Amino acid sequence: MVLVTQVYRATEAFPRREIYGLTNQLRRAAVSVPSNIAEGKGRRSKKEYLQFLFKARGSLFEVETQLEISNNLGYIAADQFVAIKEQSGSVARVLGGLIVAVERQIADDAR
Repeated sequence: MVLVTQVYRATEAFPRREIYGLTNQLRRAAVSVPSNIAEGKGRRSKKEYLQFLFKARGSLFEVETQLEISNNLGYIAADQFVAIKEQSGSVARVLGGLIVAVERQIADDAR
């Protein structure tokens, strides 16, 4: 959720012409990360949960890519870029750990 908030605040300063382009894409990808985690948690099986965790990870990679593009175009302040990259890295580590834990649970359940 912190990542989403940071992305929304950073994209407020993007050029108006990007409202339907990069601004929208970056915001949607950021919102998709916690949304997919939540949706997966509400599913019936751990395998479905795992699929949504992978979708969340894909969305996180989208955020990182779009953030780099925004930085290259000079749309984002250097301090915001660094802060969002650090938060994204933190989310990636937590998400990676969650994926490993759920994979282990699935393997344990199969035994």
